[in-house]
Amino acid sequence: MVAMINDSMLEERLIRERQENGSDRYDEVWEGVYMMSPIANNEHQYLALEIAGVLRELRQKGDRIYAGLNVSDRENWTFNFRVPDVAVYLKGNPAEDRKTFMLGGPDLAIEIVSKGDRTFEKIDFYASVKTKELLILNRQPWEFELYRHDGRSLVLAGKTSAGDGGFVSTETIPLNWQMLPGEDRPELHLSNSNSSWTI
Repeated sequence: MVAMINDSMLEERLIRERQENGSDRYDEVWEGVYMMSPIANNEHQYLALEIAGVLRELRQKGDRIYAGLNVSDRENWTFNFRVPDVAVYLKGNPAEDRKTFMLGGPDLAIEIVSKGDRTFEKIDFYASVKTKELLILNRQPWEFELYRHDGRSLVLAGKTSAGDGGFVSTETIPLNWQMLPGEDRPELHLSNSNSSWTI
């Protein structure tokens, strides 16, 4: 569903109310267009937190792992920003921490797709801020899509779905990402040469 609000007073009131009650956590602004997202469902939030937890275990000194933060391509960040579900900034990443937002892309961004969202429309933005890798976790159907920056854009580097026996491998954080059959949903299996995790 798409809603256009042409009443500036109603728009300001709605945004203010969302900010006051905390429901603006996943809202974004795309080139001045305010994009309102519902609070992610329980499964979405659980997956983001668990994935961030695994990545936190693997971080080295100076690396930063975020479960949601504002990423922008400009000083006037409130005019254009995205909020990845998980973001990894490795030590040495040239992005600047401006306290309320990061000016520049992460080494690894992870987006979890919710029904009706516009995750795939964010790929060009992540490419423009020099995100090295973008991992998309789709839940209808269940699959991982890995995009890698080739110097100009983010291009599909691999794809695997539940039950196909395959995996995708991130380079920024050396991990294999696989989906294994589960009871209610596929299990996410993350592994490296030393350890494995099941979510």
